[in-house]
Amino acid sequence: MNLPENKNPPDNKLPTPKPGHDQATPTTRGSGIGDVIKVVLQALLVAFVIRVLLFQPFMIPSGSMIPTLLVGDYLFVSKFSYGYSRYSLPWQIIPFNGRIWGAEPKRGDVAVFASPTGDGSDYVKRVIGLPGDTVQMVDNVLVINGERVKRERVGTFPDADQWGKPIDAPLYRETLPGGVSYVIMEREGAGSYWANTFLYKVPEGHYFMMGDNRDNSVDSRDLASLGYVPLENFIGRADTIFFSLDENTPAWKLWQWPSAVRWDRVFTSIR
Repeated sequence: MNLPENKNPPDNKLPTPKPGHDQATPTTRGSGIGDVIKVVLQALLVAFVIRVLLFQPFMIPSGSMIPTLLVGDYLFVSKFSYGYSRYSLPWQIIPFNGRIWGAEPKRGDVAVFASPTGDGSDYVKRVIGLPGDTVQMVDNVLVINGERVKRERVGTFPDADQWGKPIDAPLYRETLPGGVSYVIMEREGAGSYWANTFLYKVPEGHYFMMGDNRDNSVDSRDLASLGYVPLENFIGRADTIFFSLDENTPAWKLWQWPSAVRWDRVFTSIR
């Protein structure tokens, strides 16, 4: 007797799909992890490029720029404002001299720069003297190229003297040659160590930097500690305060932010 032909494939194997038929693509846990790693690496690369070429965040740890910048301010620094040097890169990973697409800082800019002493520190100060300028302090008044800088009393700022006693420090508005205007603080007045200085002559290719907190700032007036700043050392121009937290509040205490964040300073321009 003839048995009917068995049309099922042997060994329980499914028939091979014909070309053009849809097939489900199997997924594995390994491929999912790989996708996550790839996305994370791409995000890190984008963040690195933004930090190196566009904007770098900085936190203000000291009061040398009061009242313009306060301890606990977080800044965006424009990296492309002055072009790029080896100090534009983290850890100076590509050592080279000079600047690429360089532009000169302007008088009155608030700028971040690497310490000329090579100690690895970054500073934020205001550009006061340009290459070739003369700068001097006479009776607490800034003198640039023989001309006294215009200034006027505008109020006070709550501070402490050198012994920690609370005081209301006088504030003055200075207007530089060229028209840039900003507010400085004088804590010690006529008794300040820097009330009268010798005449500084800014070398070519260098800049004279000063803090707005005139009696509590290590800057170009102290040639032994900082001195004149080479153009190569500039990292960028401080443009925006994107966040500001009371200096007595650790950033990790998020529950204290509602009362500790200085909301009136968030996303404000730096002048």
